[in-house]
Amino acid sequence: MTQKSTGPLGEAIAARHLEAQGWRILERNFYGTYGEIDIIACDAQYVLFVEVKTRRPGGWGSPAQAVNLTKRRRLLLTAQEYLAQVPLSQQPRFDVCEVYLSPLEARINYIQNAF
Repeated sequence: MTQKSTGPLGEAIAARHLEAQGWRILERNFYGTYGEIDIIACDAQYVLFVEVKTRRPGGWGSPAQAVNLTKRRRLLLTAQEYLAQVPLSQQPRFDVCEVYLSPLEARINYIQNAF
């Protein structure tokens, strides 16, 4: 599995996880001026801006560690841009979905209100 295929696979796994939890996916890979948001989903109360980080065995550090201050700022600015285009009444929430891939399974660690 290549690095280019790891990210989209992790995002697909995260989207299926969210849908199974009852979330409605509004956007995948939303690109704005400041960057990309992997998944935007909503329910009656929240609109989620989800950063998905995927790791294979032997990867360095936890996936959430890659969501540093610079990445958080870009996500916030991109979310503001999205909400200016698509006004929603739900409360925004920023989550991180860690996806750990192994040859036999995928494991998810979902972090609500990550920042």
